Amino acid sequence: MEGASFGAGRAGGAVDPVDFLKQPQTILRVTTWIFSIVVFGSIVNECYVNKDSQNPELLCIFNENESACSYGIAVGIIAFFGCIFFFVVDLYFQQISSVKDRKRAVLLDLGFSGFLSFLWFVAFCFLANQWQWTTMSKGVSQGADAARAAITFSFFSIIVWVALAVKALQRYRLGTDMSLFATDQFATDPNAAYPGYPTGSGIESTETYQSPPFTETLDANPKGYQVPAY
Repeated sequence: MEGASFGAGRAGGAVDPVDFLKQPQTILRVTTWIFSIVVFGSIVNECYVNKDSQNPELLCIFNENESACSYGIAVGIIAFFGCIFFFVVDLYFQQISSVKDRKRAVLLDLGFSGFLSFLWFVAFCFLANQWQWTTMSKGVSQGADAARAAITFSFFSIIVWVALAVKALQRYRLGTDMSLFATDQFATDPNAAYPGYPTGSGIESTETYQSPPFTETLDANPKGYQVPAY
């Protein structure tokens, strides 16, 4: 993009909603937003089950480890609100006039995406490990599909958040196109003189100037003419 700053156009430019929704970064944010809903929604709704019919206490389906369910819910909620926040930042990013503020926004996006990638990796490993050690029962079998969905979409979330981190890194490396501020009329050196007017071919003539026509010095006493005496 000509005159772009950190992947966005000139400040104050209009944002086309259709083009914005078609951007890969927007699609990735919406995708991971949906994944986060699937993960924490599955755990909250179906991953707390009764161990047996005689015990009314609800236990975490992942090897009865409350920490596993709590961690999955926490990461899902953080990702949910993080996606909303950065979706709004992307929407108004072109309205940010300060290059420094744009840089901070991109660095924040990069750091948050990398951090969420790590959290989802831990969530996937934690949930998968606890599910492996889970003893199957009637109550567990009822929520087995939800547990598998939470594990699966935790893995997919790692991929999407890594992709968002890569996109943020690309925007940071793109940096600022200084054509936003530079012009062709001025020299880069502040002490340089302004260029003069062009002189044709640019080759300086070595010939001396000649006197214009009809300006030769006239002879004071032309031949054959005498000044009359009075």
